[in-house]
Amino acid sequence: MYSEISANKRKTWFLVVIFTVVIVALGYVFGEMNGDPYGGIIMASVFATVMSMTGYFQGDAIALASAGAKRIEKKDSPLVWNIVENLSITAGLPMPAVYLIDDPSANAFATGRDPKHASVAVTTGLVGIMTKQELEAVIAHEMSHVKNYDVRVMTIVVVLVGIVLLLSDWMLRGMFHRRGNDNGGAGIMLVIGIALAILSPIFAQLIKMAVSRQREYLADASAALLTRYPDALASALQKIADADLPLRKANHATAHLFLANPFDPHVTKKFEQLFSTHPPIEERIARLKKMGA
Repeated sequence: MYSEISANKRKTWFLVVIFTVVIVALGYVFGEMNGDPYGGIIMASVFATVMSMTGYFQGDAIALASAGAKRIEKKDSPLVWNIVENLSITAGLPMPAVYLIDDPSANAFATGRDPKHASVAVTTGLVGIMTKQELEAVIAHEMSHVKNYDVRVMTIVVVLVGIVLLLSDWMLRGMFHRRGNDNGGAGIMLVIGIALAILSPIFAQLIKMAVSRQREYLADASAALLTRYPDALASALQKIADADLPLRKANHATAHLFLANPFDPHVTKKFEQLFSTHPPIEERIARLKKMGA
């Protein structure tokens, strides 16, 4: 268990480093196309730093707002509040802010830069179809994301993906605008630039999915350790798969934060699984059942 946590953390930071290299490379090519490669690197680095700081301090507020989450107090939903409070005590974490999303889809997510600034959000659909043990298991999964600092790393990756997409778009627009003025010496750089601009968004999405999938397995295992009842989370995931109801306010930028894919909770087609931000629910359930055996 602990070796898996360490391995996943190493892999995640390695992926973040790769992202940074891609962003700098995009900045260099963009600068080279405009006669100032080092200026392009500086621009990309500064832009990445500013956006990363914005994501670090405001990413949780943006994610909650985009999901239509409303902050609640104990009187609004005593069941959810008491479960979050009890799990916080058990996990040795500060009590996070509790949010409710008015949506029939069964789902949940956690966000925040650290345990002291964390939030947990659940949908009304989740509360409606889960038993108390299943709801506790789902919230334990989200609390595990907080305890393992997954939400911080995943927010940083989201910001980096956004930067890669934005820089790629700028590069493509700039290249097509300048294509009539290029001379033969700039041909190679033009080809490299176009290749980077086209492949970088695909690469960024693949990295985002890799980080998310590994983190979901880790949070499942951590939740089972926290509740001592892995079968409850397996049962909750099965209910979500059977309902297969997408979130009404699904957003590609925050999709990986949710317990299940908000666009298609039960992804069954092999082609779709390749591009899903979440691992197959069947695989997650199988792993949990092995833990409970």
